[in-house]
Amino acid sequence: MRSLRIHFTMLDLARTRVAGDSDPLWEVVLSGFRLNYRYRDNEHLFGAWKRTVLTDPDRAAPARAGARLLSVLAPKGPYFPDFLTPTGTGGGFEAGLEAIRATPHRRLRAEMTKLAQESPVPARFLPVAEGRPEALGSLAAVLRSYRDAVITPHDGAVRSVVSADAARRTRVLAERGVEGLFETLPWARWRPPVLEVEYGVDRDLHLNGRGLVLVPSFFCDRQPITLADPDLPPTLIHPVDKTAGWEGLVAETRGGLAALMGPTRAAVLLEIAGGGGLTTTQLARRLSTSAAAVSRHAAVLRSAGLVDTRRDGQHVLHTPTLLGLGLLETPVVR
Repeated sequence: MRSLRIHFTMLDLARTRVAGDSDPLWEVVLSGFRLNYRYRDNEHLFGAWKRTVLTDPDRAAPARAGARLLSVLAPKGPYFPDFLTPTGTGGGFEAGLEAIRATPHRRLRAEMTKLAQESPVPARFLPVAEGRPEALGSLAAVLRSYRDAVITPHDGAVRSVVSADAARRTRVLAERGVEGLFETLPWARWRPPVLEVEYGVDRDLHLNGRGLVLVPSFFCDRQPITLADPDLPPTLIHPVDKTAGWEGLVAETRGGLAALMGPTRAAVLLEIAGGGGLTTTQLARRLSTSAAAVSRHAAVLRSAGLVDTRRDGQHVLHTPTLLGLGLLETPVVR
């Protein structure tokens, strides 16, 4: 069996932690794998979602455009460029897109060259490799539209599964330590001081005192994945324990609401209703989008009488109106 062998020191063990949420760009890239490639053993988890995304007249075009892009930049193979999943942004999806646009030209050229050595890259991607601003801007726009079509309509259900997984592992880490945490990973085996992880290729990763961050991912499936460049902050993206009926969590309320007002605006209304009153910054963080985008959607919802907005000190607080709650009909918090 091929494996990723992660080498720990005592300092690395002390610095190992569990991220509290998934990374939005990793979810975008990994959802592309779920759309572009068929795995019979996960059809019960992703099959209905995939069919819905690709047949919905409002979602199919951006979903297919993003999937085509990801089939080139993140192919089924041993390598895809790390610049697609930037580390250390901490500001959600829009911050990640900005990091992609700001990728140094030398790094873009090196990573795209390596990609071309592993799988075919059409000539139309040369401007991306050259770091041309308009090409990187177009790339970011396609990824944004793709995420709005593919992930955002299901964001509440996805994040509930991810949050539950992260909370469970964080609790184990606090109560039983790092070795106890490693025991919860079915795809890994702890042979001190090495964590052997099921992987697509044989590889060694030496942490050298940097520690390891375990990042839960809904769209990661079967095996974990990490960054290709060993000099980048050590991160292990791993599959969560999924609930087979996760799509039912969003079908009752979010599906019809998204059809009425669009997936992102529906997500804003649902978060406001479920949060009992949230600031613009809190909404932006929960939805992994920009504060400006949240403000625009909140303004439309406010003009429709679905939310109320008032100033609370230095913050703007959004709360649902009776009309907004009536539109939802069923409880949002599950």
